[in-house]
Amino acid sequence: MIKAYAAMDAGGKLVPWQYDAGALGPDEVEIAVDYCGICHSDVSMLDNEWGMSAYPLVAGHEVVGRIAAVGSAVSHLKTGQVVGLGWHSGYCQVCSTCGSGDQNLCASAQGTIVGHHGGFADKVRANASAVVPLPEGMDAKTAGPLFCGGITVFNPMVQFDVKPTDKVAVIGIGGLGHLGLQFLRAWGCEVTAFTSSDSKAAEAKALGAHHCINSRNAAQIEQAVGRFDFIISTVNVTLDWNLYLSTLKPKGRLHFVGATLEPLNIGVFGLIMAQRSVSGSPVGSPATIAKMLEFALQHNIKPVVETFKFSQINEALAHLKSGKARYRIVLEH
Repeated sequence: MIKAYAAMDAGGKLVPWQYDAGALGPDEVEIAVDYCGICHSDVSMLDNEWGMSAYPLVAGHEVVGRIAAVGSAVSHLKTGQVVGLGWHSGYCQVCSTCGSGDQNLCASAQGTIVGHHGGFADKVRANASAVVPLPEGMDAKTAGPLFCGGITVFNPMVQFDVKPTDKVAVIGIGGLGHLGLQFLRAWGCEVTAFTSSDSKAAEAKALGAHHCINSRNAAQIEQAVGRFDFIISTVNVTLDWNLYLSTLKPKGRLHFVGATLEPLNIGVFGLIMAQRSVSGSPVGSPATIAKMLEFALQHNIKPVVETFKFSQINEALAHLKSGKARYRIVLEH
């Protein structure tokens, strides 16, 4: 039996719960969970904000642990190996996107916490293709958030060929943004942080920002017209997107990884006349996750985390919802 913490209904407190995962499939592994990050997507699923939650629901998709068992067809992972598991716990492996190495875009990908029990537990199951070993020397305690928050901001750097000579900006210095600053600085870029909190300006610079702009100060933003090659938005609130588009150079890109729920109000002439682009992306493929982990280890990039025991899971979720987390929360057994 797998011992977990589950929500029994939308918005309900998590309670201890057990389930039988059945026989281990030939292509599966079972991971003994040591650490699991908490992400806003966990909250969205627990509260059924996206309308696709099924209860009892075991969330948790920033898992780091040790391989406890391997299926009969698994040869590249070994018992005892330290690994991580992110948003996806399996892929179809036969569609065109899987065939091209873009498994993260697979329409049939299995979510780790969508129709599947996640990592708020002592063990979690996954298809071996979705499990990525940690590089030797990586801190397992802080690595979990890299498997969702980290890869979410790293993936577009690879997909859109962000160059070390680019001037880039990050909107929002939170769970995603604080990692974006570190990755982009190490990538070699000139980095600007857009933040609504003056108190975060010093923190942003410590994390890698060369410059800070108050995102609520239109005059400051207007002074940056035509400055950036690439802007990555990590926020889930509505901003004056046309104002931000004006800060892009010709052929610049405004890229969304934060799940802004309101439709984007964007004037098309601002795109056409300067050949600017607007785009979005999810997490990355297993190969890109592995590349990100190596890059993070090489440049000593780590999520800034606060830790709670699994037994404190409801307090940890309340801390996340309060907006006071700096910057990711990790649960530990």
